[in-house]
Amino acid sequence: MNPPRMSELFQALLPPAVATAELAGTGDPALLLDGERLPGGPATPLRAAEFAAGRICARHAAARFGVVDCPIGVREDRRARWPEPLTGSITHTDGFCAAAVGERRRFRAIGIDAERIGAVSRDEWSQVLLREEVDWLDRLPRAIHATVATLLFSAKEAFYKCQYEVTQQWLEFRDVALDFGGPHLERNSFAVRPVGDVRLLEPGSGPVIVRYAVTRELVLTAVTLSAH
Repeated sequence: MNPPRMSELFQALLPPAVATAELAGTGDPALLLDGERLPGGPATPLRAAEFAAGRICARHAAARFGVVDCPIGVREDRRARWPEPLTGSITHTDGFCAAAVGERRRFRAIGIDAERIGAVSRDEWSQVLLREEVDWLDRLPRAIHATVATLLFSAKEAFYKCQYEVTQQWLEFRDVALDFGGPHLERNSFAVRPVGDVRLLEPGSGPVIVRYAVTRELVLTAVTLSAH
């Protein structure tokens, strides 16, 4: 048995009204409910175990709201099919999985992401970062380049997941920029601003803040959109 537990790391990044769960290692596909099967036919054992871990975490978090043993399926665009009163986000990386769930009456969308430090190589910087982000990263000590590059990638991933739940707009990594200071920021956070056409970030919509945490092996990022 490998049961999920509340994610203290993600819980610290999210509002108290969001429930979280995490699981180290992989999940058991035998614990999937009917309606929780991967689309597209048989999957590799690793992919099936990762998918199972995500659904197990999601159901554990959903139970905080009284939603128990309800399958969390997959939509055609690969989004999770959340039970009607809920919305949420699932992330998994090598050996780690987490989910965050909230009530739709409180949240339009939630986005979380976890990445192993070093997931973004220097050769990939120009693919996921803007020139100004690369320049800022280059000015930092070389010893933390791997951590910060992974963090910037993860912050954009969390934002993309969150905005897609609302807009269903596909974005490229270079469609948004991350600001590293300013009046809307607090410690351990970035503000997201548009560079390309980003429907969620229309004039007057206000800033979207991505919060983050860094451990010895992982970076974790999270963003929520309030329903009000």
